[in-house]
Parts: sequence; structure tokens; C-alpha cells
Amino acid sequence: MDPVLRAFLASWDWRIDVILVLVTAGTLYLTGWLRLRRRAAGKERHSQWQMAAGWRPVAYLGGLTLLALALMSPLDVLGSQLFFLHMIQHLVMIMLVPPLLLLANPLPFFLWGLPASLRPKVGGPLFGRASPFRYGLRQFTGPALVWFLFVACLWGWHEPMAYNAAQDDGLVHDLEHITFFGTSLLFWWHVVGAGPRVHRPFSAIGRIIYLASAIPPSMVAGVVIAFARTPIYSHYEAMPRLWGISVLSDQQLAGIMMWVPGGLIYIVAILILAGRWLQREQEKPALPESAWATDEALIAPGINFDAKAQRHKG
Repeated sequence: MDPVLRAFLASWDWRIDVILVLVTAGTLYLTGWLRLRRRAAGKERHSQWQMAAGWRPVAYLGGLTLLALALMSPLDVLGSQLFFLHMIQHLVMIMLVPPLLLLANPLPFFLWGLPASLRPKVGGPLFGRASPFRYGLRQFTGPALVWFLFVACLWGWHEPMAYNAAQDDGLVHDLEHITFFGTSLLFWWHVVGAGPRVHRPFSAIGRIIYLASAIPPSMVAGVVIAFARTPIYSHYEAMPRLWGISVLSDQQLAGIMMWVPGGLIYIVAILILAGRWLQREQEKPALPESAWATDEALIAPGINFDAKAQRHKG
């Protein structure tokens, strides 16, 4: 086996802090899901049964697994030596993990995973209409502000000084990952519509526009990186080159990863939303013939000719 490949497969960083967070999150979710599932047993038409559908824990555990791979696998360890691997890590963290976690709608399962005595204390600040916490959450997580923070984080951490600092200091690197993941969770929260629902939900068209508005900033950043003629980040110039990939080739590949696969994920999400919207439109009951087959409607739909005639006579 190639020695570099062997080193890659052996480069796992088993971080106890990450493991504890992921195990706690997974345990709470599964405990709450099982409790709600038991309550809904035999009530297939009940809303709780739909909430505790079997695909939800699959999506949630899939998201946690991808997050574990992004943070502790060789993708993280060797990302400090190859820019394109670091870019793949970021794409997993901000484009794949958040939608999977949020589609599972984790909040109600977290609450049901807690002891009964703690549920009102934890849920009260979120669901109380007069709760200062709920008010503050609504004020500081508006769609426009979240979009700005998401894009600012994407561009800010790819500024050369900030990027080099993140690669050279473990604490700064952790801060980079926390801000990437946190802003992407907030961004996809508005798209998915998971709880807590403190904002007026987007319409299907609104979600599509919101997603589409994030494509240009990501695409421009990828294009700038891919077509740069000199190395942007001095960190990689000091790293030993693996698999014979030059600094510029590595940089170009990373830019293409951000530009093409990153953009495609947005487009796939937009197509899914558009397909669901069209399906709902098709499922709407058809208007009765009496509502659309009149002479007036055939000439100019939506015009009340009787009212216009009365005004003309007056």
C-alpha cells in the first residue's frame, strides 16, 4: 500500500470533546424519538406518528456521522496539508450536515429526551410568547441577518490572514469550524423550517429565492480561488506536498470544489423545493366549471363585468 495512503487511513483524531457532544446529541434525540414513537403507537393518523416517522432518526444520525467524519477523520488531519481536502471538509460541514440534522426536526425530540421535570424549564423560554429569550432569538436570527452572517463567514475565513491563522492555531481552527457550522445551521434553518418556529415561515418561492441568493457569493469565492495565478495561502507553501500535487494545482482544485459541487448542492435543494411545490399545486382540487366557464371569464378573467356596468350606468 502506498505509504501516503496508509498514513491517510491511519490519521484519525479521536477528540473526546467532539465525541461527547455527538454522543449526547444522538442519545437525546433517540430517547425523545422512541418516547414519542411509543406514544403514537397505533395512531398512524395522529400528528405525533408523522412527527416520529422512521426516516427522521436515519437523517439525524446520518448528519451526526458526516459531522464526525468531517471533524475527526483524515479529512481533518490532512486538510492542513492539502487545501482541496480542507475544502471538502467545509462543504460537508456547511452543505450536507445542517440540512440532514434540520430535516429530522431535532427540537421536539431533544425536549422529549430530557427528564419530564426539565422539559418545561428548557422549553418554556422557547415557546412562551412573552419570553425574552424567544424575542431575542427572533430579533437576532432574521433571514436577512443570517444570510449576511453566512456569507460574511464564508468570505471572512477565506481571507489569507484569517485562513493562515486558522491553519496554524488549533483554537482558531476550532473557532472557524464553530462559526462555519453555526451560521450554516441558521441559514438552512430558514430553508427547512424546523423548530423552533419563531419567524414567519417562508413560502416555497421564498425558500427558493433565499437558496438561490447564496449561490453567487459561493461561486465568486470559488472562481477567485480557482483562477488565482499565485498561491493565496502561505500555509500550504510551507507544507510537504502529498501525492505530487503542487500548491497551485491544489488551490485550483479547492476553488473548483467550492464553485461546482458547492453550487450544485444549492441547485439540487432548489429543484427539490420546486418539485414539492409543483406537486402540492397539482394536488389542489380543481375549480368547479361554474367558476371558470362563464362568458366574462373567457373574455377577461377576474373582471367583474356587472360591477363595471353599474358604474358606467351611474
